[in-house]
This record gives sequence, C-alpha cells and structure tokens, in this order.
Amino acid sequence: MKLDDTDFALFGLPQRFELDTADLDARWRRLQGSTHPDRHAGGGGAAQRAAMQWSVRINEAYRRLRDPLARAGYLCELRGAPVQAHTNTAMPAAFLHQQMAWREALDDAPGEQALNALDTEVREAEATLWAELGRVLDEPEASATAAVERVRALMFTARFRSDLERRLDPQHD
Repeated sequence: MKLDDTDFALFGLPQRFELDTADLDARWRRLQGSTHPDRHAGGGGAAQRAAMQWSVRINEAYRRLRDPLARAGYLCELRGAPVQAHTNTAMPAAFLHQQMAWREALDDAPGEQALNALDTEVREAEATLWAELGRVLDEPEASATAAVERVRALMFTARFRSDLERRLDPQHD
C-alpha cells in the first residue's frame, strides 16, 4: 500500500461504482485496525505520525467510497473528467427546465398533498438518474463525460430534495 494509491487500490477493490458496502465496511475496519495510531504508541514519534497519516488517508478514502455521489465524482475524476461542481454550472436545457418546474411547483404547492406528489416525482427522477449513473460508470466503454452530467444532475437534485424536505417537515433543520 502507498499513500498515493487510489481509494479503490487502498481498499483492494475494483474501480467500479457498484460496491458491497458491508465488504467496504469490513475492509475499513481491518485497515484501521492495522494502522490506527494507538497500535503504534510504542514506536516513537515518527511511527506515530506515519500511523496518523495512514489513519487519516484511510478514513478519507472510506468516506469517499461510502458516499455514492462522492464515489461517482471520484470515478469521473480518475477517468479524466472531473465534475468541477463549483466552476462548471452548465447543464442540459431539459434538465434545467425540469429544475425550474420543480422549483415553481415547490413554491406554489398549496399543501401537503401537492408536496408529497412532488416528492414522489423527484424520487422517481432521482432513481432513474442513479440507475443511469451506475450503468454509465460501470460499462467498459462508458463515457466519463456522460457520468459527470449525471453526477451534477444528482447534486442539483439532492439540493432540491433538501429544500423539499424542509417544506414537508419544517422541524427537519
């Protein structure tokens, strides 16, 4: 293992979107168990610092692999197509129209029934995006740029779902 290995290599996993989270959790526990700074307490300052560095690196990789959206963005980056969420806000026109329609529906929703209907619609669209993303990322000939588009759409959708959840449950915050 090297600190600059990919997260997947660090955990001994193939570079795929779909992964077994129980297996990932077990691998994380094994890695943490072998590199945790407490295990190297008698090794002196250098050993402690190295163990701390490994512990931080393993936790960072684990969080990225455990979160499907972060894992997808990381895979896009590894394939030469970084998501660049903060600098590239261009989206397909159809998706932007959908977002605007959802925003208007959220703003104009007369009550809980309309909000629940909107929630159902957004969940279905989100499920479709997740399925497409998994397919696009795990196909051998898949386009990383097509995956980036779906990752960015899921990021927009997640923000919208957060706003929708606040309207459905004002105590949510």
